[in-house]
Amino acid sequence: MNFDFTEEQVMLRDSVARYVQDDYDWDTRVAIANSETGMDLTKWQTFAELGWLSIPFAEEHGGFGGGAVDVMLVMEELGKGLVLEPYLATVLLYGGLLHKGGNSELQAAYIPAIIDGSCLGAFAYLERQSRFELADVKTTASASDGGYMLNGEKVVVFNGASADQLIVSARTSGEQSDEHGITLFLLPADADGIERVSYRMMDGQVVANIVLKDVKVDAGHVVGELDNGFALMTAVVMDANIALSAEAIGIMAQLNSKTVEYTRTREQFGVALGKFQALQHRMVDTFMSYEQAKSLLYRAVCALTDDAEDEVQAIHALRVMIDKAGKHIFGEAIQLHGGMGITDELDIGHYAKRLMMINTTFGNGDYHQAKFNAVRYN
Repeated sequence: MNFDFTEEQVMLRDSVARYVQDDYDWDTRVAIANSETGMDLTKWQTFAELGWLSIPFAEEHGGFGGGAVDVMLVMEELGKGLVLEPYLATVLLYGGLLHKGGNSELQAAYIPAIIDGSCLGAFAYLERQSRFELADVKTTASASDGGYMLNGEKVVVFNGASADQLIVSARTSGEQSDEHGITLFLLPADADGIERVSYRMMDGQVVANIVLKDVKVDAGHVVGELDNGFALMTAVVMDANIALSAEAIGIMAQLNSKTVEYTRTREQFGVALGKFQALQHRMVDTFMSYEQAKSLLYRAVCALTDDAEDEVQAIHALRVMIDKAGKHIFGEAIQLHGGMGITDELDIGHYAKRLMMINTTFGNGDYHQAKFNAVRYN
């Protein structure tokens, strides 16, 4: 199997890598993380100018027409820089739902705004009781005056504090955990009846809890099909699982690299830490964990690209490995750096916190192991 990237993909990867290295250094990242919004609109506009926001969208909407491999390359490099700007929330989740939703009018109206950087979007799907289950939806959408009236609450909405537009999952029929009966609605984030409470997560992201009280939505703003939003959500979240895994791979690579460099310079008993054979063995183990996780990432991307029958199984297996390898790598990185490894002044702890957040987004290792078993053995 050929794992070589095309010339365009190499150029894309290198452009993100150069930007992260030259324009997104650690001090810059700290300043952005400590800002009120937790993101930099100027840098987001730069992403638009560099064409990164157009990657997964069709050329007819001004997009690059890229696929899973292109997104993987971008996310891996963004992970290396712990980039805070909402690429996942706006481009891959909000934009992904529009892209796959099939509503040509909404696509024409909103996708170009994502690409030029003028629209920040968010996907509000998680509820207090739902944990990792996309189908567990209590938010309701009742028919009203030719449209719908939304009532409910969504929590931990990525980019929810800064978003201009929201896509909200709501129940239009069925019981609380039924897969059928969920519909997705596009609405302005400042619509009448919306209340947002923002707060900062441990990895520096600013998210929001969103309460909807009698929020009116036009019938033409249904994303996808009425009552069939679950399948659309699932498809987009599967893509997002691969993107998050690619980000995690970038983080793991940095943790390994920074730990090896530290052990070459830090001395104990007059000898560099890297000279101790026991520590060398531990660093080889973390390198192997990284390589195993990266191999499964490539396997999942190939399965997605080729529409393989075991695509879902491959993605769940990938998330299990990301969880396992991530914990191993950031645990060893913190141990080998000593007490300073968990301080805010050193970047190691921040990489670890981001990996922890990735491992609880769209399901932790145990959740994906159970899903893998259900697909594999049932």
